[in-house]
Amino acid sequence: MSQRLLIRLQTSGRHTWLAPGASAATAGLPTAQALARAQQVIVLVPATEVVLLEAPAVSRNRAQLMKAVPYALEDQLAQPVEELHFALAARVDGPTVGVAAVARRRLKSWLEELAAAGVHPDVLFPESLALPLGHLLIESGNAQLRLGPWRAAAMEPDLLAEWLEFADDGNLPEIEVFDTRFQPPQALPLAPRAYHERQGDALVLLARGLDTELPLNLLQGEYAPRHRSAPAARWWRLAALAGAGVLLLAFAQLLLERQVLAGESARLEAAMRNVLVQSFPEMEKVAGDPPALMKSALARLGGGESSGGLLRTLGQIAPVLGSTTRLTTRGMEFRNGVLELAVTAPDVPTLDSLRERLATLPGLKVELTAANPGQNGVDGRMRLSGATP
Repeated sequence: MSQRLLIRLQTSGRHTWLAPGASAATAGLPTAQALARAQQVIVLVPATEVVLLEAPAVSRNRAQLMKAVPYALEDQLAQPVEELHFALAARVDGPTVGVAAVARRRLKSWLEELAAAGVHPDVLFPESLALPLGHLLIESGNAQLRLGPWRAAAMEPDLLAEWLEFADDGNLPEIEVFDTRFQPPQALPLAPRAYHERQGDALVLLARGLDTELPLNLLQGEYAPRHRSAPAARWWRLAALAGAGVLLLAFAQLLLERQVLAGESARLEAAMRNVLVQSFPEMEKVAGDPPALMKSALARLGGGESSGGLLRTLGQIAPVLGSTTRLTTRGMEFRNGVLELAVTAPDVPTLDSLRERLATLPGLKVELTAANPGQNGVDGRMRLSGATP
């Protein structure tokens, strides 16, 4: 069942409203409880206050079309277009577009009257568009006829016969009459398809002609309803605030992690510098990146082709020391580019032979600094230093 609440405004001030599912209208404007239960509030406004027209559909863009329509219809209107509010049909399918024009002053007065009663409509709809094509609605003091999709006529019932006789040019649709008055059927110059007398409630009849999708809403542009979207907008704002809060927390977490990582990096750098200074005391006052300084110190320690570095020296003498089992290496000490080598040989000639073999290595200068008898032979010491190959 539709949850539409219908309100019919009348120029006489005798407004009526129809609750969803109700079979009869209620006089006046709806209560706050009825409004709260409705999913949609539709207000039917007098046909005599709204002009229905068709304009060329010069554009499929509604914004551009809205700007062009008032001036395209200017010659058909009695009032200046600046004093009128224009509403376009919900759909623009063909070469023309349906248009409804109403005085801004009148539209504003309707909305103010409704707002004073706590009514905020979703749709403002010309009641003539609620009539099916060819339907004539007769009431006390008012008669209206739907002639086409965007054509309607409204007049006093006393003038109806004269108007139909004048308008009968062969293009009038076949008419079906709904007479709400409690009196005999009215004489008409045209034989109607059907005449329904004593219908009683006009709003109930109009409600039957409202489709699920209404062809037009007068509340467009600056008058577009916003009250229904307010709760959703509020939730969207809350969601946006929550999203911003999450982003802020994420950013704060990133800053905190950055500070923690920076502290950890500083601690590791200090530890690396301590290791560097312990390994190479001469680097204590040298500024720079500890890993780079360590790499440089190790490079100097390893030596190049023309240096007397420890690794280079060991690489040269290792094959000589490993070529015989008669020698025992007791120890070595490297300082300032000089390697002190302590070995034990069975006799002095063997020790001297080792010195001579080492001296033949390119880039080394070898000096026998000690040869003392020991328990297992002769304990010797040799000093090896870099020399030009």
